[in-house]
Amino acid sequence: MAPREQSSTVPFQLERLGLLMEADPSRQVEAWGVLNPAAARGPDGELYLFPRLVDERNYSRIGLARVRFGPHGDPVGVERLGVVLEPSAPYELRPSEETGGCEDPRVVHVAALGHYLMTYTAWGDRGPRLAVAVSKDLRTWRRLGLLEFGPAPDPHYGVDFQSYDNKDGVYFPEPVAGPDGEEALAILHRPVYGNNVPKGVDDPRPSVWLSYCRLADARHDLRNLVKLAEHHLLMTPAQPWEALRIGAGTPPLLTPHGWLVIYHGVAGNPAPVPRELQPVEYCAGALVLDRRDPRRILYRSPAPILCPETSAEVEGLVPNVVFPTGVDPRDNGRVDVYYGMADLRIGVASLQVPTFLPVEEEHREAQRIMAAASG
Repeated sequence: MAPREQSSTVPFQLERLGLLMEADPSRQVEAWGVLNPAAARGPDGELYLFPRLVDERNYSRIGLARVRFGPHGDPVGVERLGVVLEPSAPYELRPSEETGGCEDPRVVHVAALGHYLMTYTAWGDRGPRLAVAVSKDLRTWRRLGLLEFGPAPDPHYGVDFQSYDNKDGVYFPEPVAGPDGEEALAILHRPVYGNNVPKGVDDPRPSVWLSYCRLADARHDLRNLVKLAEHHLLMTPAQPWEALRIGAGTPPLLTPHGWLVIYHGVAGNPAPVPRELQPVEYCAGALVLDRRDPRRILYRSPAPILCPETSAEVEGLVPNVVFPTGVDPRDNGRVDVYYGMADLRIGVASLQVPTFLPVEEEHREAQRIMAAASG
C-alpha cells in the first residue's frame, strides 16, 4: 500500500476516509447512536470494532463489528456481530434511573500477558468510573472490576484519586519503565477534580494523567491490573482548542519516534445551567511520548489535526464532535484512526507517520548551521 501524501507543515495530518457506521433504526440497542469505538486486530488477523451502542434510555452497551475493506485497502463498512458487554455489574448500573452504561472502550493486545485488555467507562451510581475487562479472543470478556488508584490519600498530591470521576482510560500495549525503574504497564486516564484539586496542581481543568501497575504483579494475577499507583500529571490544556479540557484518545502506538497518541481537546463555553448541553467543539491532536519513559513528551500538536467539518461531524446528538478512540497500523507508516462523530456515528481517517518530528528537524538544522559555520 503506497504511503499517503503528508503536509510538510502539519505532522500527523488526518485525511478523512469517510463515514463507516451509523445507527440502524431497526435495532433498538442503537436507537440513539453508534459511536466512540475501540479497534483491535483479532487472532484471525481481521480488524474488529467495539462501538458504544446507545438505546433510547441512554443505556450503553459495547458491541462487536468486523470491518470490511474495499479493493484499494480502505475500510468501507462493518458487519455487526452482536454485543460483548452489557451493563450488569453494580458499578455499571443506575437502578434509580433504570439505566446504566458500558461506554467508550479502548482495547489493546498486551503480548506480555497473552491477553487483550479493555478499558471502558462504567456509568453507575457513583458516576463515571474506569473499569477493565480481559479477553483472549475479543469475543468473550471477563470483568476485572473498577480501577483502584492507591494509596489514599496519595502521599505526593494529598488526595484520594479513587473519589474522582474518571474517563478516557487506555493502557499501553507494551511494558515501559515505571517511576521506580521496574517494568510496568502504564495507563493514561483523565480524573476530574471538582473542588478538590490535587496539591501542587495549578490547573484545575481536566487533564491527562499516567498511572502504573507493576508487570510482575499483573503476570502473577491479572486482577492486579486494576491496582494502580505512582500517579503522574502528564499534560494540561495548553492551546485555545483545548481550553475546557483534554483527554486521552487512541491507544498508544509505537512508532520510530516513540508512542503516538491521538488525543482530544475541548473548547467552547461551559453550560450556564448544570447538565445542560454545552456549546462546545471537540478536536483531535497528536502526542508523542518517549518509548521507555512515557512521562517525557517529545511532541504535542500546537494546532488540531482534525476538527468537526463534515455534516456527519457537525450535526448529531452532541454537535461538533470528533472523538478518536481506535487505531489500526497499516503498511508503509500509514495509520488508520477510528473516531466518534457528533456522538451518533463512526468515521475513519488516515495519517502518515512523518520521517522526522519537528523538534528533530530543528535539531538537524541547528547541527547543519553549526557544521557550516565551523567549516
